[in-house]
Amino acid sequence: MTCKTTLSIELPKRPKSKKCYESLCEVVPGGVNSPVRAFKGLDIDPLVVERAAGAMVYDVDGNSYIDFCGSWGPMIHGHAHPAIVEAAQWRLAQGTSFGITSTAEEKLARLITKHVPSVEMVRFVSSGTEATMSAARLARGFTGRDLLVKFTGNYHGHADFFLVQAGSGMFGLTPTSTSAGIPEDIIKHTACLPYNDIKACRDFLQHPDNRSRVAAVIIEPIAGNMGCVPGKAEFHQMLRDVTKQIGALLIWDEVISGFRVGLGGAQALYGITPDLTCFGKIIGGGFPAAAFGGRADIMRYLAPLGPVYQAGTLSGNPVAMEAGAKAIELLERPGIYAELERKADIITQPVKELLASKGINACMQQVGSMFTLFFGAREVTCMEDAKQLDLKRFAHFFRYLLAHGVYFAPAQHEACFVSTAHDEKHLADTRDLILSYLDAF
Repeated sequence: MTCKTTLSIELPKRPKSKKCYESLCEVVPGGVNSPVRAFKGLDIDPLVVERAAGAMVYDVDGNSYIDFCGSWGPMIHGHAHPAIVEAAQWRLAQGTSFGITSTAEEKLARLITKHVPSVEMVRFVSSGTEATMSAARLARGFTGRDLLVKFTGNYHGHADFFLVQAGSGMFGLTPTSTSAGIPEDIIKHTACLPYNDIKACRDFLQHPDNRSRVAAVIIEPIAGNMGCVPGKAEFHQMLRDVTKQIGALLIWDEVISGFRVGLGGAQALYGITPDLTCFGKIIGGGFPAAAFGGRADIMRYLAPLGPVYQAGTLSGNPVAMEAGAKAIELLERPGIYAELERKADIITQPVKELLASKGINACMQQVGSMFTLFFGAREVTCMEDAKQLDLKRFAHFFRYLLAHGVYFAPAQHEACFVSTAHDEKHLADTRDLILSYLDAF
């Protein structure tokens, strides 16, 4: 596919950003502290941000962008929301870290257990990786089993045993690491199965060689790390039924979907009760915070009550707890999730209509206020679909939006997010930009 020559891309001047990035590269590997920030494959220097407010981010050169990445999901209320800033500032003045229990921890824990019925007890950590890593260890300790099952295209952080891929066959899987530095002895205890494939997954889990070994199945119920790819309802129900049958735990990684698609997370949408749930992003209110929680009998296996050890000096950081509690309290307002979806629809529905009317080989996928525009496929349901996507087309699209002051997640295999701070003009302008781009196909 090629675009008509009338489609102009004149990127904003960013000399300070370029200089700052080059300087960072001297002291930080690749100039970034998380790889996707490097804009690999986009043929453009990374953004270097100075500040953000509401729905906008501003780079060090003074250029402004309507932000639909939202720090990769946490900023559901936009940047620097006054109520969250006020809560954090109040707590900040009381002390930034104690290494001792504080009342702020109970405040956020009560909010999570109130809105997510499957979570009877919760343990706070500082990152999504810590949450999933700890939940996996807890599941293995509770069940006394060693095999962890995950799905291709689902990202659960960078713990060694999660950075695994495998073929799509049902048996005899040969996992291979997706990173150097991970011993084979670690990844042999992880099996990777095809997302949304009911038969392959059921057959693997029920196979006599596996059913007594599986400690837990961990899944993103709405995948956000191969783009917005929802799990099929019947797929989730099968996993719930089969894990119960074989005595394995079901872990839902709701680091992205938790408090994003509803107060009860994806599990409320699907009507599924997992044994353990992992949270992150929104529960920190813009600060580094995450958690894992679930059935009380499982959670009591954690030290100091049980034999599974997990600890963290900054876990339950009081400033993060206060900000996260305020973020969730703001989400308790009636109608807020319906309004977020309505806002997202302003962009997504006209795009879907245009794609259908023009027969463009692309698709817009959405759950609530999270969405992804995929190039090169009419539907994406699994990683095999995602591997066929047109990454060069996405890079061109990304540069086009950036040239016109709109910032999407800088990777085709990621989701975008609408916040309460996006107003009608932000949404309409973005919609019109996307339509003009697609109309040039």
